[in-house]
Amino acid sequence: MKILIVSDTHRSLKTLREVLEREEPIDMLIHLGDVERQMAEIRQMVDCPIHMIAGNNDFLCGLPNEEEFRIGKYQVFITHGHGYLVNITEEHLQERARELGADIVMYGHTHRPLLISEEDLVTLNPGSLTYPRQSGRHPSYIVMEMDRAGEAAFEIRYL
Repeated sequence: MKILIVSDTHRSLKTLREVLEREEPIDMLIHLGDVERQMAEIRQMVDCPIHMIAGNNDFLCGLPNEEEFRIGKYQVFITHGHGYLVNITEEHLQERARELGADIVMYGHTHRPLLISEEDLVTLNPGSLTYPRQSGRHPSYIVMEMDRAGEAAFEIRYL
């Protein structure tokens, strides 16, 4: 199973199209917010299940602010992250994820990719496809792949 994790596209779907062409086929798309009213366009771009949440720039869009679901044996918690002060630290978000019993927490908002694997929790941020803020400023995303035994592996990738 191959899962594409993206965030912070901010009304520009050009790089998302490039990523989809590069990574096809995918089995699931997770968008961690700041889609800015392009939900329908994103849904038309893929033929797989999608989990999409609202970011701090997604006003009155009808998307949930947070979502919990399972991917195989993993409990997943997704949020944009701005409500957890992620620009300062991931600690508040990680604390909430652990309270919810999550194995994986995914967030966006900072526009900087991050992958932290701890014994009880994987914390990840795919960065931004449109306005990257990390050194080099390359658009980034994460691919999560599940092997036949149901074990997850994560990789930050760049355009």
